[in-house]
Amino acid sequence: MIKKNPLVSHRIRKINGSFAWIPHSFLRKGFWASLSHHELLLYLFLALVTDRHGLSYYSFDRICSLLDIGTDEYILARNGLIDKDLIAFDGYLYQVLTLPEIVASRQSSPLESKEEMTLRDPATISRIIGKAIGR
Repeated sequence: MIKKNPLVSHRIRKINGSFAWIPHSFLRKGFWASLSHHELLLYLFLALVTDRHGLSYYSFDRICSLLDIGTDEYILARNGLIDKDLIAFDGYLYQVLTLPEIVASRQSSPLESKEEMTLRDPATISRIIGKAIGR
């Protein structure tokens, strides 16, 4: 059995009030809207696979395979979540953190191509998630 210790011990998630895998404030406070599609997909995946301390040791190749994303998309999503202070990562172990007080803003630009619509249009997120979980 692998022994895991929290990376940021003062930021261990707790089940408080209305909690459904992800705190409702994730949506209410604008975290959902601040993430790209791949960031959102990776965050939701990590939230589902972590233990009670928010820890997971899934490998990047397994994550890429399960989410059907390439290595570059994974790295950009992972680094984006780290930059937005939503996860910690030590090269092997992930920790989904408590939500920070302030939502990190994302630079938004117009969607100019079909590829950008596929990757960044919020209306496509249910399709992406459905594909990732095999629906």
